[in-house]
Amino acid sequence: MTAMSVQATGATAPLSDDLAGARTDVGAEELPWVEDAGKVAPKDARALSKVFFDRLQVLEEGTHEYQYARNTLIEMNLSLVRFAASRFRNRGGDDTEDIIQVGTIGLIKAIDRF
Repeated sequence: MTAMSVQATGATAPLSDDLAGARTDVGAEELPWVEDAGKVAPKDARALSKVFFDRLQVLEEGTHEYQYARNTLIEMNLSLVRFAASRFRNRGGDDTEDIIQVGTIGLIKAIDRF
């Protein structure tokens, strides 16, 4: 498989070969389809997040496309929450799952505020 790219609003972001399931024929009005956002590599998640955040700014809240962009951003960045939570596992009595839950809520609030 060759390197893929996602095109949105005139910018092209290169993606690695590991990103399977992403549709690359997107125009300025369409978001890429990510089959399993939880399996997107962190490098690819960074590039795709820029595309999704750009689109999220112009979408009307409550639409299906807005919800797709928001939920995909959350799922793509859960690995960041898990990484941050793993750094706190030896710092006290909190269970790792509790820390992940608090981090996930923070991630959702941050995306909603954006």
